[in-house]
Amino acid sequence: RMASPALLMRVVASAYSVAEKAATIVRNVMATGDLGIVEKTGANDLQTKADRLVQMSICASLARKFPKVTIIGEEELSTDEVSEELIEDGHCEEILKKACPAQYSGIKEEELVIWVDPLDGTKEYTEGLLDHVTVLIGIAYGGKAIAGVINQPYYNYEAGANAALGRTIWGVLGIGAFGFQLTEAPAGKHIVVTTRSHSSALVNDCISALNPDSVIRVGGAGNKIIQLIEGKASAYVFASPGCKKWDTCAPEAILHAVGGKITDMHGNSFQYNKEVKHMNSAGVLATLRNYDYYASRIPNTVKQSLVP
Repeated sequence: RMASPALLMRVVASAYSVAEKAATIVRNVMATGDLGIVEKTGANDLQTKADRLVQMSICASLARKFPKVTIIGEEELSTDEVSEELIEDGHCEEILKKACPAQYSGIKEEELVIWVDPLDGTKEYTEGLLDHVTVLIGIAYGGKAIAGVINQPYYNYEAGANAALGRTIWGVLGIGAFGFQLTEAPAGKHIVVTTRSHSSALVNDCISALNPDSVIRVGGAGNKIIQLIEGKASAYVFASPGCKKWDTCAPEAILHAVGGKITDMHGNSFQYNKEVKHMNSAGVLATLRNYDYYASRIPNTVKQSLVP
């Protein structure tokens, strides 16, 4: 008889199904035409009915199965009874078939922290830039991002009415990442992906200093990491405080699982233990390859203005 799968693999397998359910909720809210938008801190910091329902669905579904895991979500919501139709009980069999890396096989529930961004790229969602939107579930152990799930609810949405909509990317350190075609950016090209709706003088000065061949401005941290792993961009550069731990945890795990690197502007790695502050206040620098090339070109003026 096969030993029952390790806790980590069960959590990732459940997170996969939970993310697919989340994608259905995101699409359903959009289809009703009533997004229920509220401003949190201003016009660039929005929350929709999708953010709220998806977070309730993800957190309640995972908490029911893994009651001792710490789950931290972006939205501040009351933890009242969540309606049963939001609960996802399934899991991905394919993930359970993979062997858990030895260093994670003894993990206990109370040692895991799950960082949830129910809808990364909310501003873009409200503007109809649907391919920017992702659902992020990141899994941390010992303060490190070790596994993650990124769902793109609208992947393929421009491919016509019969195209299969949406996809789920997942990864675990020591196993790899799946659900996409790993591609490197064109050799010798310096293509920088950065923020679309949170630009600033500092953000732009930093990019100019890198002298890129081209700059892609898109919403969502999950979407930017996908640009890196699919070879559309060579570096993700964000010289500003705005990004939070739930934005980077799942993307970091997937990027690291395929040999990439993500840090703040000073080269510090992110910490994901439950006590950590939520803001990544020293910005984000990420690459699939050639991290040192970009890191060595970040101006000191930029570093000095971003305090970890």
